[in-house]
Amino acid sequence: MKLLEYTPFDRVNVFLDQLNLGDCTIRGSLEAFSCKSKHAGNDRRLSISLEHEILDYLGKSSDSDPPSPVEHLSCRSSRKTLIYLVLTLGHMYPDYDFSAVRAHLFFKEEDMESFKQMLDNYLSEASRLWAARNEGSSLLDSMTKAIDEVIKIRECDIYSYNPDSDGDPFLEKGAIWSVNFFFYNRKLKRVVSFRCCCTSKFAGDDFLAGALSDGEEEDALIDMDI
Repeated sequence: MKLLEYTPFDRVNVFLDQLNLGDCTIRGSLEAFSCKSKHAGNDRRLSISLEHEILDYLGKSSDSDPPSPVEHLSCRSSRKTLIYLVLTLGHMYPDYDFSAVRAHLFFKEEDMESFKQMLDNYLSEASRLWAARNEGSSLLDSMTKAIDEVIKIRECDIYSYNPDSDGDPFLEKGAIWSVNFFFYNRKLKRVVSFRCCCTSKFAGDDFLAGALSDGEEEDALIDMDI
């Protein structure tokens, strides 16, 4: 995976860099990654480990077993998608161990509606501030335009990552909420990620300085809707 530099993300990323909302702070970022290059170093080790773990799990299932929630992972393209998403997480949170991430923590979204709902639910105040600072323009429209320019949203599969509290790099440090979305374009072999969290001012400056790269993930690949 290779981090790609795209200027369309700059305005949004600057705006969401420790956005002060009074008693809390929002921190978010849009990033793009290329899946074209061969895996090397940690990416290679992690991708091989995940591939072996999935195949080992599938190999232990018998014909007499009830339908498994991971049967779709017998398809190589589905396994590659899972691996790309896990590798992307690893680059988003470089000090966090995702080697044993559970596949059912990823959810495939039907369309952009869930992304819009996330903005409505979590970033409504931020959206008002954006409009006030940008001549009434919409934060959602600006983000959608930037993402589409980089990855062509209509050609993408959209995923969200929803870990439990034990496997969330943000919530382990006391964030009020956190979200992670992925836009994956198979043709372009490119992933755009959006991560965002809201932290209480009472959580302390140490969290704000390191929230984007702390922690440790837990066990077992189980299920993924891809």
